[in-house]
Amino acid sequence: MITVLPASERFHTDAGWLDSRHTFSFAEHYDPERLGFRALRVINDDRVEPGRGFGSHSHRDMEIISYVLSGELAHKDSMGNGSVIKPGDVQRMTAGTGVVHSEMNPSRAEPAHFLQIWIVPDRAGHRPGYEQKNFSEAERRGRLRLVASRDGGDGSVTLHQDASVYAALLAPGERVAHELRPGRHSWVQVARGAIDVNGRTLREGDGAAISDEGRLELTGKDSSEVLLFDLA
Repeated sequence: MITVLPASERFHTDAGWLDSRHTFSFAEHYDPERLGFRALRVINDDRVEPGRGFGSHSHRDMEIISYVLSGELAHKDSMGNGSVIKPGDVQRMTAGTGVVHSEMNPSRAEPAHFLQIWIVPDRAGHRPGYEQKNFSEAERRGRLRLVASRDGGDGSVTLHQDASVYAALLAPGERVAHELRPGRHSWVQVARGAIDVNGRTLREGDGAAISDEGRLELTGKDSSEVLLFDLA
């Protein structure tokens, strides 16, 4: 079963410096029927104006992934980490018992466009942690590249949850496949372009909840960038 959430039905926040589209309930946007999917709690599609961003704020008991599509994002946190996240980078921050961080667009000219993803951890109270790795275009071109997983397999960042995240760059007509084990579920999010998933068309910003499908076939309709979540 594939249930599509069109991009047009996402919640919207326009703060002037921030244009954000929320796949699931977030902040003042609340729908009891859209609180997430399995352990996936947040997908925010954020565009941040030059020189602006999110000042210091706190989180706890959440696995937070930042995936930059264009521009740059400067990160600082109370664990002492400071970095600049660029396209191809995947950053994982375990908020755990509590962490304070900021995310700013350091450019004076270019906007930053990124996805921020929250995954509910397997338990509360993990020690806060941080990890950042780069996955080149070549690694993601024409294949589903594992970028986050419970065991950190294949060089992915590590999650405190039974979840795997894959990223792919697909040319028109290019096809990749993913096998879902019995009892597993998937969320597919189109970051750019358009794809077909088992015959269903998803366009930029669309997402799809997938259950009871043993094999997923993703085919690029345009030059596309897509994330696939494999979830318990």
